[in-house]
Amino acid sequence: MPDRPGQRLLRGFYSLAMYLLAPLTLYHLVWRGMRQPEYLQRWGERFGHLPSRPAAGALWVHAVSVGEVNAAQPLVNAFRAAHPGRRLVLTTVTPTGSARARALWGDAVEHLYLPYDMPGAVRRFLDHVRPEVGVIMETEIWPNLFCQCRDRGIPLLIANARLSARSLRGYAPLGPLVRMALAAVRTVAAQSEADARRYLLLGAPEGAVIVTGNLKYEQRLDPALIPQAQAWRARWGAARPVWVAASTHEEETEAVVAAHRAVRERHPDALLLWAPRHPERFVSAVVLAREAGFRTQCRSVDGLPGPETDCFVVDTLGELNAFYAAADVAFVGGSLQAIGGHNLLEPAALGVPAVVGPHTFNFVEVTRALQAVDAVRQVPDAAGVAGAVVALLDDAPLRRRMGEAGRGLVEAQRGALAHTLALVEALLPPAAAPPGA
Repeated sequence: MPDRPGQRLLRGFYSLAMYLLAPLTLYHLVWRGMRQPEYLQRWGERFGHLPSRPAAGALWVHAVSVGEVNAAQPLVNAFRAAHPGRRLVLTTVTPTGSARARALWGDAVEHLYLPYDMPGAVRRFLDHVRPEVGVIMETEIWPNLFCQCRDRGIPLLIANARLSARSLRGYAPLGPLVRMALAAVRTVAAQSEADARRYLLLGAPEGAVIVTGNLKYEQRLDPALIPQAQAWRARWGAARPVWVAASTHEEETEAVVAAHRAVRERHPDALLLWAPRHPERFVSAVVLAREAGFRTQCRSVDGLPGPETDCFVVDTLGELNAFYAAADVAFVGGSLQAIGGHNLLEPAALGVPAVVGPHTFNFVEVTRALQAVDAVRQVPDAAGVAGAVVALLDDAPLRRRMGEAGRGLVEAQRGALAHTLALVEALLPPAAAPPGA
């Protein structure tokens, strides 16, 4: 259905705003590029300028960054297995998301940056990709992109859809624009009943919203991780207490250092595996740990910690699960400040008990589910993190019970993948027969 006059006017004002904000967008790229040089590369893609026009018929999956790429992994793998001849394009916004996609699939999946939501950039992007179906992971709503897909007859599915109460409030001032964008979406496949209700409140058509479950329960672990973790622990001391501070943000760095001091007062030989969320924080984590007096090494230079290492900074991407598997306890960051937390299911699937701060609004349902089976400890502040990590390192039977409970929950909650893949299949046109068939 084409836009009504009022909607065309609304899109016109929105598009004008996007063009007026373009200088700030360029400034942001340069500013981020000063800390992460990858932001200074491939600018053409961000404005829809692409070198060639390949054959039509792609499945297009958009996953904004690392977490969404990981969530999309089982769906992408299942689609590739079911349709080995179809082209698959994955877009991200961040370089870390791009790096994760390349680590998972190499050149088997075409990767591009999603362009900014300007009419010309979106038009060039769709002319290049020519998708048959678009799958948007979790919570990405772009009015020009969605409406141009509708105008071209490209069905859209929001997969693994989640919407926190905070995000719902944030979208409220853009209500008419968001409702227009969501009207262009064929199906919203929500993680939970609460997410489905919020999407309806946001303006998604009632008949378009269904609950399929959380794809993050579907991530299959490499069976080699466990023997690898055992070998690593033998290298640095199999009996040493080990905890991992994962996906931490800038304002959590002091909390991590303070927690490790507390841990080492109780367990002098304890090892911290520290994986900051963003690459630009890698160097500062090493510096802070050394300033705190910890004998510190890092993955990119030293490979693995040794018996003498107090703190080991994981300054690489895509290896977090390997270090979860080698830890006794995990602190999952983004939860001491109002970031909303990160994926608690990764340590749970490996049988590792977790500690989180008070801010887990991006994973409310997952946090509640893990709390219900006593697989996670949620604490109010940085001091609580230190206390909870020390208590868990003190109590091996409790760690085992919590780890088994988390692993059991992950196994029991699987099922979203089959449901979501069926929705994608229903939107795909029949594959064209090869010449001469």
